[in-house]
Amino acid sequence: MKLSVLDQSPIIKGQSPTKAIEETLELARLADDLGYHRFWLAEHHNMNGLADPCPEILMTAIGQNTKRIRIGTGGVLLPYYSPVKVAEIFRMQEALCPNRIDLGIGRAPGGDMLTAKAINANSFYAVNEFPQQVVDLVNWLQNKLPDDHPYESVAAMPRGESMPEIWLLGSSDYSSALAAHLGTRFAFAHFINPIGGDVVSKHYRSSFQASHLEEKPNSMVCIFVICGETESDAEGLAASIDHRRVMMATGRECEILPTKEAHTYEYSATEKALIERERNRVILGTPDNIKHQLTDLKDQFEADELMILTITGSYASRIKSYERIASAFNL
Repeated sequence: MKLSVLDQSPIIKGQSPTKAIEETLELARLADDLGYHRFWLAEHHNMNGLADPCPEILMTAIGQNTKRIRIGTGGVLLPYYSPVKVAEIFRMQEALCPNRIDLGIGRAPGGDMLTAKAINANSFYAVNEFPQQVVDLVNWLQNKLPDDHPYESVAAMPRGESMPEIWLLGSSDYSSALAAHLGTRFAFAHFINPIGGDVVSKHYRSSFQASHLEEKPNSMVCIFVICGETESDAEGLAASIDHRRVMMATGRECEILPTKEAHTYEYSATEKALIERERNRVILGTPDNIKHQLTDLKDQFEADELMILTITGSYASRIKSYERIASAFNL
């Protein structure tokens, strides 16, 4: 089974954003050594708990500090940007790390709408332009703009023989339908929406139209996972993400609480109910239990790959979780 890593560069309370980025680099080196297939970086803006607003820059450092693992974005939030500029960035990435680059494309704001407006005032008022943005981006990456395109003479440099793998990302049926129509790969964000993703992913596969990019469907499901030495260990490690989700849901987004501090936080009855509701976005347990749950989920989604996101109250316990999973699957 292909297992991969998604990292959001979490900022743990008492640590700096710079430390969060350093830990992302360390995790990427570890994932490379452990045998994970891909290492993706998420894009978020104006968040106190997440340090990476520009994965396209950070992945350059990761590419130079790893040897074989594929590296990419989960994802570039395309509505903010010019397709040709994104194509230039990823053509450069492909030149630096040939046959190791993934371009995961998303359409969410990655933060609140005021921040989105500050980054690009027009970006999320033209949502119907997203499909054309994707088409133009792919054509620029391949140097295959149609003759009647107004910018047909504009090339995305540096040109090369290989190109990044293209993935559309989503937590609903919109991106899956677009991925199937355009013939790209598709990744479903179970960690955002744990309900109905199997139906969405199966529909992508059944409605897929072969293209010059992909001859057959290729799908992945992205899951939030915490793997402990014991069940109680895993449950204890989940306290920090429980707290974060309460804060996010109530408009108080903040740094990740260290595990001990998360355990002492006092919740209201309403907040406890929210934690219980949000737990279906997390898979947690021992290595053997995690292996069974992930295998079942892969079958349920008919997915080709799984991608794991882990956030805990310490960088050391996060690493341990990834190490246990790699060992359980004999990567």
